[in-house]
This record gives sequence, structure tokens and C-alpha cells, in this order.
Amino acid sequence: MLPSLIKKLLLVATAAVVVVAAYEYQGLPDVSTLKKKNPEVTALMRQREFEAQSAGKKARRHQRWVEYAAISEKLRSAVLIGEDDAFFRHEGYDLEQIKESFARNWEKKGFVRGGSTITQQLAKNLYLSTSKNPLRKLREFLIARRLEEELSKRRIFELYLNVIEWGDGIYGAEAASQTYFNKPSKDLSVREAVLLAAVIPNPRRMNPSRPNRRVEYRYDLILSRMHQYGQITDQEFESARQGPGGLEGGQRLTGGRGRA
Repeated sequence: MLPSLIKKLLLVATAAVVVVAAYEYQGLPDVSTLKKKNPEVTALMRQREFEAQSAGKKARRHQRWVEYAAISEKLRSAVLIGEDDAFFRHEGYDLEQIKESFARNWEKKGFVRGGSTITQQLAKNLYLSTSKNPLRKLREFLIARRLEEELSKRRIFELYLNVIEWGDGIYGAEAASQTYFNKPSKDLSVREAVLLAAVIPNPRRMNPSRPNRRVEYRYDLILSRMHQYGQITDQEFESARQGPGGLEGGQRLTGGRGRA
């Protein structure tokens, strides 16, 4: 009797999800305009401005748009390794990461790991909020799928690198590079590129110019993986491993999917 009831409940729940998804799909934004047009403002920027105003503070927005080729290849590699190393192979979502996140959240009895891909993070930044509401996650998934259908992988990554948050009022790789290292993003060193990638999971609490222990840990992991994948030379690896944290070597990167 009980197994039969559980099956019925699962069927009802599945049907409900399908109905909600179909309804939400009808109201999704037209992302095709992003093929050639850069967004002037994002939902996250608006949210941060509202939060600043609510706190009686002046909202900041520092952003400089640059083309994909003008962003350091080392930074692009470090970001992919830190956030979504399967980006060029998946279709907007990563089932293995979703399963791993679900298992970890279930184990911890709370939301500790998001499992979002770069495409999903871009969807959230452009159109949604930082809320962990399940409906927001559904919209994020649906928008990510539409982004993958309409845009090339290179364009999705270019958008991502230009709009993501890299500190209080700092958006995009160029603004981050100028703010923290006083140079254009195309001129970043390996160390600087890895530091910027290391703070992406929580850029309002982690600072690449003043790395804390978590930044140092992620720095070591990302740098080690870049060397392992042949994306930096032995000389670059040895030079960059001197800071900020001292490489432990061989650990598996686990911090790249910590965001909702």
C-alpha cells in the first residue's frame, strides 16, 4: 500500500513540475538579442543598487566591457577550472554536478552547494536574483537552456566574464583587473588571473588583493589543475606557486560549484 502511495505522490509531483515549467517557459526573456548586443544593466546590478539604497549608501557600478579576445587566456582558463570545467561539453547544465550537489545538501540538511554551471550563473546574473527559492532555480535552468540554444559557447562565456560580480560594485574581468591590479585584463599574470578566479564564489567577502585562507586554498587548487592540464608552463607554475598560499598539490577542486 505504502509503495503504491509513494509512486502516486511522485507522479503528482512530477506532473506539477512539468506544468510549472511549461508556464514559466512562456514568460522567459528573449535572449536572442544578446547575440550582438551587450546588456547595459543586469538583474544583479539592480539588486545590488537597491540593497545599497536601502542601507542608505551610494550605489557603485564599475564595469568596462571588453571583447573575448581582450581577456587574458590565463584568466579564461582559471575561471573554467574554478567554476565549470565541463562548460564546453555540456548543454547548460551538468547532471553529475547536480547529483553531487543534491547528495551533499541532503547530507548537510541544508543548502551548502549549488551546482550551477557558467551558463546558469549567467542566467541568474542577467535576469534573476540571488534568492535560493526553488522557483528561481527552475527559471535559471530554463533560461540557461535558452541561452545555450540561441548563443554560441564563446558568446556565453564572453557575456559571463563581462557581467559577473567581482567585488562591491565591480562587474566583469576588465573592471576587476583594473581595480585590483591596475592593469587591463589582457595583461594579467598567471598569479593575478588565478587570484581573480579564486574569489568568484563569494566576491563580496573574498578579495584577490588581500587573500584569506579560503582564497589561498582555491588558488592552490586552480593553479595545480592548470599545470596538470598543460595550460601553464613549468616555469609559470613554479613562479606562481610561491604565492599566495603555498601549493599543497594534488587536491581535487571542490569549490567551483559552491554557488546557487
